[in-house]
Amino acid sequence: MSAPSAPGALRRAVAETAGGLPGSFWWLWTSTLVNRLGGFVVTFLALYLTAGRGYSATFAGLVASLYGLGCAVAAVVGGVLADRVGRRPTLLGAQLGTAVCTVLLGLAEGRAEIAVAALLLGLTSNASRPATSAIMADLVPPQDRVRAFSLNYWAINIGFGVSAAVAGLVAAHGYLLLFLGDAAATLLCALVVFAKVPETRPRAGAAPAAAAGGPGPGNGTGLGRVLADGPFMALVGLTFLVALVAQQGSTTLAVDMGAAGLSSTQYGLVIGLNGLLIVLLQIPVTRLVEGRSRAALLVVGALLTGWGFGLTAFAHGAAAYALTVAVWTVGEIVQAPTSMALVAEMSPAEARGRYQGVYSLSWSAASFAAPAAGGFLLDRAGGGAVWGACAVLGTAAAAGYALLVRGRRAQDPGPVPQPVRPVREVQEAPGAAPAVAGEAAAAGAAAAAGTAVG
Repeated sequence: MSAPSAPGALRRAVAETAGGLPGSFWWLWTSTLVNRLGGFVVTFLALYLTAGRGYSATFAGLVASLYGLGCAVAAVVGGVLADRVGRRPTLLGAQLGTAVCTVLLGLAEGRAEIAVAALLLGLTSNASRPATSAIMADLVPPQDRVRAFSLNYWAINIGFGVSAAVAGLVAAHGYLLLFLGDAAATLLCALVVFAKVPETRPRAGAAPAAAAGGPGPGNGTGLGRVLADGPFMALVGLTFLVALVAQQGSTTLAVDMGAAGLSSTQYGLVIGLNGLLIVLLQIPVTRLVEGRSRAALLVVGALLTGWGFGLTAFAHGAAAYALTVAVWTVGEIVQAPTSMALVAEMSPAEARGRYQGVYSLSWSAASFAAPAAGGFLLDRAGGGAVWGACAVLGTAAAAGYALLVRGRRAQDPGPVPQPVRPVREVQEAPGAAPAVAGEAAAAGAAAAAGTAVG
């Protein structure tokens, strides 16, 4: 029996990955891609304030922290609004507000104006994330959610990689163009949602569906229920440590590269490597680590992230910085799906928006704390102290993950399963939901991420 041709294998892989999902999901996926393709501002904010406006690294870190503070508040508020008001109005309102605040930040002149605009931008931009995750979970049947969230994660990183590289070239002709382009992309994203994405919030009084693998503590759906879930909050805390390190990639790293004499174009190409590598390596690496224990994957992911940033202390040219980005990107690829699989298991369906909001709070809180801490440490102690601290935090998170997963081992269903979907199934019409045995335990993996990066 002859081996399948390369084109045939590629078609099969595409069909197995993308087939059988609802049409509304693809419109939401498209809006996510468009939004991230225009996501210039946050990536280049620190470089804009230091190289473009002449402010200190400390002030740039403060502004980025105010943006993160807004994101932290919005993560919780957005999750509550998605459950109470509705997913679609929360998402549309957040996107329209983001477009307005992006332009305001680009036009702001004084320190106070810049700080306030950054805070407002954080409030509006991050309110959309819990709503987006909830819509995807509502639209896609449990057996297909792993694929759906992975595809959304892929779109985020395609957009991030392209926008980071393009933004460096655009910034050479004036930073205001970055703000206007970002706002225009966000408006286009809102238009797609308005025209094509339906409201998916369950009707009032409807019985909540059981969460796949979720523990379902209690019968209430308030924030107190989430905060009282000890193992889940431990996962949030450990994710916060990893996020503290990862956030240096869009703040302190930019300042450090600028101080080393690298241009905005070089920074854009180097940091864009993160998204490009995720696009290229996510599926191969996932297959490579299939069958490994979750504890091992979380530990390895945290160590690669922390020590990848730690290697930045020895980087001087663009190629060396690119190598460090490659190391911590592999850490992200390994850590993120495994971590989010645990979130899916811990999240009761009736409190989906709130759990998503609190989990994304770990990244939002880090985007508040990390820039100020990184900028202050960079100014006072130099880059070696910043990158050494990243290595320490990554090591601490790895130890915490080992303890957390060990404590859950009796309930741990094992590594995230990778379903093999027959071509016959994935060629069905959009909206079909063929069952995939063994996938329910990991339903909802790769949910936000950016949550991860973002």
